[in-house]
Amino acid sequence: MIIDGYKIALDESKLDEMINNQMTDVILIDKNFEGYKSLSEGDKKSLEHLVKASKIINDIALEQDHPLNRQLKKGLERASETNEHAKKALIIFNSLNGVLGLNGIDEKPVKIFENIEEYAGHNYYPTDLSADEFHNILFKMIERGEIRELKNILSARSMVRRKNDELYAIDYTEYFAKEFSEIANELELAAHYSSNKEFNDFLGWQAQALLQNNEDMDMLADKHWAIMQDTPLEFTISRENYDDQITPTIFDNEKLVNKLNELGISPTPKDMLGARVGIVNKQGTNLILEFKKQMSALAKLMPYADKYEQKIDSGDDIKQTMVDVDLASLQGDYAQCRGGMTIAQNLPNDDKLAIKTGGGRRNVYHRQVRMSGDKEREKKLLDALLAKEFHQYYDREAEHIFTIGHENGHSFGPDSSYKIALGIYQHIIEEYKADVTSIAMMKEYVKSGIISEDDLKKIYVTWIMRLLLKSKPQHIQPHRIGDLMHFNRLLRFKAIEINEDGKIKINFDKIHEVTYNGLENAIRVQLSKSPTEAKKFIDEFSTWNDLHKHIAYVLLKLGIKPYKNIRMFL
Repeated sequence: MIIDGYKIALDESKLDEMINNQMTDVILIDKNFEGYKSLSEGDKKSLEHLVKASKIINDIALEQDHPLNRQLKKGLERASETNEHAKKALIIFNSLNGVLGLNGIDEKPVKIFENIEEYAGHNYYPTDLSADEFHNILFKMIERGEIRELKNILSARSMVRRKNDELYAIDYTEYFAKEFSEIANELELAAHYSSNKEFNDFLGWQAQALLQNNEDMDMLADKHWAIMQDTPLEFTISRENYDDQITPTIFDNEKLVNKLNELGISPTPKDMLGARVGIVNKQGTNLILEFKKQMSALAKLMPYADKYEQKIDSGDDIKQTMVDVDLASLQGDYAQCRGGMTIAQNLPNDDKLAIKTGGGRRNVYHRQVRMSGDKEREKKLLDALLAKEFHQYYDREAEHIFTIGHENGHSFGPDSSYKIALGIYQHIIEEYKADVTSIAMMKEYVKSGIISEDDLKKIYVTWIMRLLLKSKPQHIQPHRIGDLMHFNRLLRFKAIEINEDGKIKINFDKIHEVTYNGLENAIRVQLSKSPTEAKKFIDEFSTWNDLHKHIAYVLLKLGIKPYKNIRMFL
C-alpha cells in the first residue's frame, strides 16, 4: 500500500505477527482509576489540559526525530479509516513513535516504509550533513568570528538548517512557535484549575519558558519543577539528548575541541522533547523517600570523592524530590518504545542550566510501565538460564528497588563537564555508573534497615537476569551496552559462573566487590575527561561472544515482545 508516495514495507502477515505475538500493552490510568476519582474536580480538569499539552509535545518530538514522521502519521491515520493494512502499520508507527526505529532485537532499525532512511542527526540537522562537512563548517565559522551563531548551532535547544554551504540555528521557541504557544495556553488553563499552589507556580514558569528564547526561563521552570514534593499531579517536559549522533562527533576531532574550548563553547547534543502526565501515588512515594534519606551518607562512600565536588548537598537537605506516579499520558521521547521503555527518570540532566546554577533534581517513577511484565515468560526464562537454587530470589519488585538506586546514582559523581568531555561515550559511562552505584551501595540500605539480607539477594538476582540481552547492542543504546559490560565483568571476576548445565550461578559474596570496583573505574574514566579512556574501558568489557549468542538465542526462542502499545484513556 502507498501512503503519500511511500510504500509500506511490512506486509500484513508481518504486521500481524508483530502486533499479535510481539507486542505488550502498557495500560495507563482511566477515569475509573481510584487515584483519579479521589482528585478534586479542579485537579481533574487540570489533568485534562495537561494531557492535551502532552499530545502537542508529541508532534514536536515527531518533527525532531524524522522529517517525514508527521506527514506519514497523518497519511496512515487517514488511510486506516478504511484500510486494514494501514491500520496495522499505524499501530507499529505509534509503538516506535516514528517511521523507523530499533526494536532491541535487530541490528538495523525496523522500517515501516520503503526507501526511508535514518539520519545520524535525525531532523535536528540537515539530513545530508556528514560529520566531516559539519566540522569543516564549524572551523570556517570560527575563522570568520561567527561565535554567536556557532553557540546557537551547538546549543541543545536548536534546530539547524542549511543555507547554501552554511548552517544556521533556529531556537526551539521560534521553530515550534505555534506548538509552544498552544502548549503554554494549555498549561495556563491547567494552572487555573489545579488545587496546588506550588504546582501552579511551576506551570506558570513552564508556560513562560515555552514563549521566550531564553535559557534562563528554562532554568527557572526546571528549578520550580524540581522542588515539588507534595503535589497531587505530575507534569514533565523532558529534555534528553541520547539521539543526536552528529554533535558528539566533535569530540573525536581534537583540533576542533581545542578551538571551541578556547572560545568557551561546550557543544551539547540536541534535546528530544517528551511529555509525562500523571497522578502522584503517595504510598509508592513514601517508599522511595526512605532511600533518599541515605543519600548524604552514600555520597561520602563514592570512589575518588575528594577529587570532585559532589552534586548533592552533604547536609540533610538533599536537593532531590522523588515521586512515584500513576501515568495518564506518555508522549514524545517517552513514547518512542524502541526496544524498551523507561521505568524511571532523574532530571534535569547535568547539561542543563538549572543544575549548573545549583538547582535540584526530581526523580519520577513510572508505575504502569514497571507493572506491565509477562510473568509466564519470566518463569520460562528462569528455567532456561538460571540455576534452580536462585529462582526463589527473582522478584520483579526488586527491580524497582534497583531502579531507585540507579536514579539516585545519577546524582552522585563528577559534574557535567567531565561527562560531556567523553563525547559519544558519555551516556554509556554515565548509565554504567548509575547501575553500579545502585548495586554497590545496596549493602548500605541493608545496614540502615530499609531492606533485608533476603531483599539484597533478590535485588542481585533480579538485576543479573535483566542484564541478559536478546541481541548485540549498539552504541546508541547506552543502557544495553552497560548491561553487556556488567555481565562480562561479573563473569570475568567470578561473581557469576556458568554451571555444567549451561545455567547461571551467582556468588553473592563477590557482587559488592566487583560492582564497587566497576564504579571506581567509571568515576576514573569520567575524571579523565578522555574519550580514548572511555572507549578503552567500553571496548574491554563489551565483547560479544558465543555465550551471549546462546543467551540471545534462548531469549528469542522463549518469545520476545519488543513492541509496546501504550493505551491512553484520558
